[in-house]
Amino acid sequence: MSVSDYTETEGLPAKDREPYERWSYDLASAKLYIPRLADGQDRWFAAALSSEKGKAPSRLAVFAEQPQHKRWEMVSVVDLDSQKLPDVALDREGYATAVAANDNKQLAADADLLRTAVLDNFTTGGTNTGSKVFAPTKASKRQVKVNSDAATRFGDQGTSVFDGADNRFTDAYALKTEDGGALVLFSHTHTQTDAVAHSGLQINPGKEDRAWLHDVPRMSIRYTFVCNDAATVPAKAEPSRLIGYTCARTDASGPPVPSWSHRA
Repeated sequence: MSVSDYTETEGLPAKDREPYERWSYDLASAKLYIPRLADGQDRWFAAALSSEKGKAPSRLAVFAEQPQHKRWEMVSVVDLDSQKLPDVALDREGYATAVAANDNKQLAADADLLRTAVLDNFTTGGTNTGSKVFAPTKASKRQVKVNSDAATRFGDQGTSVFDGADNRFTDAYALKTEDGGALVLFSHTHTQTDAVAHSGLQINPGKEDRAWLHDVPRMSIRYTFVCNDAATVPAKAEPSRLIGYTCARTDASGPPVPSWSHRA
């Protein structure tokens, strides 16, 4: 996701590039959720972060140790739709409890089911899994709106369709909450394919697509998005709540219109 930001910026003319603003957080107000881990377990922790001193946290991040690189890395960050944080369960010494994010029979939904539900929000508007797994929240409603907006984006001149895609980022993280459920952080990948309705029409890439599409008109464009998601999951069979998600376009491709193909 970070690399794609650089790629997109490098595709813009110098005059269109926004000055780089480093993202930082206020250390004093950061809330750290450090799980007590057994020997041999992967080492990680979550943090609720605010970009301004004295402000409530607006992002949830996961930091994980990368032994092969001999360093810690931020492997996930989610913009929250609400500044009310889930109540993570802490022991007497202030440590959180890590629980299995996948194949956890003690939870109403695991990371794999949550990922399937998120993808359904994008691909069908939540008709299938999405509306069954999630109670309506700002985050889930935004995903459903992305789908509904796509249906009318081009009118009768074209189509815009979402689909799931191969997900390289299968790691997921979960912390026990005070109600016996869990805060689950995971990732997903989806595509958006825009296509003209018939020959004679073309899609003109926007300036933010230049790094991948080079201003060449296309018959169709397939965008790939990698996203980080956060959800609270109850212990019993009740709907989960999507509390935030953050996406980045990481690729775009598609066939040029015939006139450009012949020129090439």
